[in-house]
Parts: sequence; structure tokens; C-alpha cells
Amino acid sequence: MTNTSPSSETPSPRLFTPLRLRGLELANRIVISPMCQYSALEGCANDWHKVHLGQLALGGAGLLIIEATAVEPIGRITAGCLGLYDDATEQAMAALLATLRSLSNLHSPEPERAAIRQAPMPIGLQVAHAGRKASSARPWEGGQLVTPVDGGWTTVGPSAVPHLESEAAPRELSLEDLAALKARFVDTTHRAARLGIDAIEVHAAHGYLLHQFLSPISNRRTDRYGGSAENRMRFPLEVFEAMRAAWPADRPMGLRVSATDWVEGGWDPEQSVALARALKAMGCDWIDASSGGVSPKQQIPVGPGYQVHLAERIRQAVDIPVMAVGMITEPEQAEAILAEGKADLVALARGMLYDPRWAWHAAARLGASVQAPPQYWRSNPREYPTVFGKTKIGMR
Repeated sequence: MTNTSPSSETPSPRLFTPLRLRGLELANRIVISPMCQYSALEGCANDWHKVHLGQLALGGAGLLIIEATAVEPIGRITAGCLGLYDDATEQAMAALLATLRSLSNLHSPEPERAAIRQAPMPIGLQVAHAGRKASSARPWEGGQLVTPVDGGWTTVGPSAVPHLESEAAPRELSLEDLAALKARFVDTTHRAARLGIDAIEVHAAHGYLLHQFLSPISNRRTDRYGGSAENRMRFPLEVFEAMRAAWPADRPMGLRVSATDWVEGGWDPEQSVALARALKAMGCDWIDASSGGVSPKQQIPVGPGYQVHLAERIRQAVDIPVMAVGMITEPEQAEAILAEGKADLVALARGMLYDPRWAWHAAARLGASVQAPPQYWRSNPREYPTVFGKTKIGMR
């Protein structure tokens, strides 16, 4: 099926225009945000991930990003989080990707149908390390730190500062540790490249390790990796630069940042702009502007699109594609964000969990069309005849 405009006289909504990131062209500006499932076994993807991501991969978005995937076992948020740090986790990820890619080949083999066969939805991977927020219980089990005595592990961070005052402090990373950890990020990048992942997003948000280096709340170091904003940015930038050098030149790599800590004296939008400028110079292809997560003292004014102004601030200051995320739930809302120049892409997480066909329904309401497997064309409502571009199916 082709991605066509509903009318030659009506321009396609901004949400449904293509976007090229290096050698990767997204069919539209809708991104399925990485969403932890806490369901891996020893870091390995399994049947849950195949079903979860499989249904999302059929939903017509421009890009699907696999959940935060750790570069080492102690970098997992929970014992149920994904990893890509050894041969076992790589083989499990390969099996997951094989399933996702096979979905586009389950079409009719009839010659006349060949023209409508589509490539798989591009698959991205969020590469992460949880730092002092690792060794946590799953959310439905309380989500708090699990000590080594109770089956967890000793966490690490830029400084020996706990996330909660009641928790044990993480072990402060030495300079030797940082060099080894950077090598682990690079190793995961090589593994992702071998697997044919289309794009990588470096996770430097939500209070996880790279964000911990950025924020003065969690980074109390007195060496070249702490103190000034320039020093606090140093390790995340070194990691990104090393990963970018290891990643194929024709594949895009972006970074998710918490653009503000929502705490006075913490990381803020101006520092995020400075980080974005440095990342652009290193070949970063997008900034995913989220917020918060590094301090329980944060005061977040949660509401529809509450983080969009952060994406807009970065986009105004730096010539780099920016992704808006956070309580973007309505197609008209998403379209307005792009049409008004506040962002270049919109990412949905919980909205996609609730409605895996969000992109279909957005296309119907905005007068656009999306790719969908022919097995589902009969679901196209009569009042929206152009959603799938071509919907007449014969049967006898």
C-alpha cells in the first residue's frame, strides 16, 4: 500500500508528511515512544515483546522505538528490563526483530499484490543505563530500590548521592569505570548495528545515568566530569560521540533529554540548549525533549502537552529536528504542535498502549492516509474511505 494524500487539492497534514533522517525516511511524523515492559528474562526479549511490539508495528506510525535497553546487567532499571550486552541478549533481540520484520511479508503472494507490499516500520532502539535508579522493583511491585540482600544489586552513579534519602547511596564511578562504561555503550551500538536496527536513541533523561551526570542535583563530582555545566555534559557527550563513531554513517542517532529537572538549581532549558548545540556538532539527528525524573522534589505541572514548550525552546535555538512528547493524545493537538513549528515529530507512549491504532484514527480525523496490512483493510470505516489509500477488496 502506498502512503498517498486523500486529495491532490488538499495538502497532507503536517503530521503525515515524510521526514528524512540521514538514510532513513519516515513515512510520517508519529513516533511510538520507548515504553519499558519490565518483562524480560535476564535481559532477553521474549514472546511478550513480540506480541506487544508486533501489534504496535502494524499501527502505521513513522517509527517504533524499542524500550530502554541496558548496556550492562547492572544498568537495567529492573530485573525485568531489556539488555543488549552479550550474545544471549543479542540473539533474543534478533529473534524479536525477525518476528517484527516478518509481519510485512505476510501478505498475499499474488503478483498483482506485489506493488502494495510495504517495508517494515522502521525500528529504533533506546540505549540506556539506569545508574542509581537501577535495581528497582517493577512498578506494580512498588517500584522502589531492591537491595542486594533482597535480590537486587549495588548501583552506580556519578556521585555517591542516593535518589531518595532513605536509600543506600550508589557507588561513585571512577575514571577507570567511566572508560569501561563508555566501551559498553559502544559494544551495544555495534550489536545494534549488526542486528540491522534502523535508528538509536541515547537515553539521557528521566533521572537515569547520563541525566545523573548532567544534573547538579545528582552530580557532585570535583573532577573534570563535575562542577560546571560544561564538565557535567562531558561524559554524556563523550558517550554520544563514541557511539556515533561506531554507528553506521547512514543511520540516524538521536538523544532523549530531560530538558528541565523541575527543581530550582537543577538542570534547565538553557543548559539543554547548550547540550543540543554540542550534540548537533557531533552529528546528532534529533533531540527528544522530555523532562524530570532526577529528583523526588520535582514539581511538574502535568497537563496536555506540558513538555511541548521545552521542545519548542530547543528547536528555536538549534537547527536540529526536535521530538515533542508527554500527554499528546489527540490528533488535532499533535497536528497543531507541528503546524505551529513547535516540534518536528511527536511521540506517544501511553496513548499507543491504549490505542495501538492511534495513527489510523488520526489519519481518519485529519484527512490523511497511512500504511496498513491488507489483512486489515476491511476495517476501514465507510465514513473515512481514504484512510488506507486503497480499500476495495473482492471476495467470492
